[in-house]
Amino acid sequence: MNDSKEYLDLKKWFEETADERCEEMGAFFDARISGYEEHMSFWSEHYKRVAELVPQSAQTLLDLGCGTGLELDRIYERLPDIRVTAIDLCESMLSELLKKHGGRRLEVINDDYFKHGFGENRFDAAVSVESLHHFTAEKKAGLFGKIYRALKPNGIYIECDYIASVPEIEELAFAECRRRRERDGIPEGQYIHFDTPLTLEHELEAMRAGGFDSAELVENIKGTPIIVARKRGWI
Repeated sequence: MNDSKEYLDLKKWFEETADERCEEMGAFFDARISGYEEHMSFWSEHYKRVAELVPQSAQTLLDLGCGTGLELDRIYERLPDIRVTAIDLCESMLSELLKKHGGRRLEVINDDYFKHGFGENRFDAAVSVESLHHFTAEKKAGLFGKIYRALKPNGIYIECDYIASVPEIEELAFAECRRRRERDGIPEGQYIHFDTPLTLEHELEAMRAGGFDSAELVENIKGTPIIVARKRGWI
């Protein structure tokens, strides 16, 4: 048992919200679209740093779980002509993105990024910001494998996401998620909005399992890590 404040606060919150019903992922964001960008303003520094890490030479970018494009707002400031493929499960989020950046070299895809094919050797860079903290290490490893194959040689994947600071938090979150899914009869393949972050160690392991030749923490801002994974060039 972990007695850290973060662990105890999370345990208390799970107890207080124990009777709340599970919300389907897309419906969760549809219901909150009006206040989404204000809510996400906490991560404004993170969006800026992710944009700075996209190579100046990058001409093509894959954005997974793009939402309304808060990271793209900053990326386009640096690279206004970059060609972007942006994918998100929530159609209303993509509509907001197109209102802001519809005139750019931007392709939006309303789909599940675990199921959608990205092709091979297409992108100079890929990014994901605050999108992947709802899934298991095994499921992420499969996605990271697709991202790896979609990147060109020497391509870079930049991830900024919520993590569990200790293994006990990861274990607690997954156990509570399983309990709620079973209680509400949620099918295995249906996504719900419930945070199940991995530890940094397990996140990096999943990236390496997906094929990345290197994956490392480059910065930690307000407790949220920014990770860079790289695909090796032709030998």
